[in-house]
Amino acid sequence: MSDRHLRGALLLAAAVSLAAATAAAALRASHLKLHADRHRIEITAQPRPGCPRCHGRGGWWVGGSLPEMEACGCWSDRRELRIRLLPVPAWNEPSF
Repeated sequence: MSDRHLRGALLLAAAVSLAAATAAAALRASHLKLHADRHRIEITAQPRPGCPRCHGRGGWWVGGSLPEMEACGCWSDRRELRIRLLPVPAWNEPSF
């Protein structure tokens, strides 16, 4: 590999790592969670730590003997993005 190709590869690796760090910082600042695997990429909302209603817990319990969780609007009203990459293979149960 020539010196020119090596320098180009190093610059490309630095650019990719800088882009990944910038994307991670932007997601953290906007309170989003990124999940990526070979089947999908998901970006979902997370509760805001400074929310005055839920105090970063994401909701509160309501009800009497059978309480239910009520989600706070700081994260539940926001959209989530899912991009499907590869189909998930069917899981075949063994026959007995």
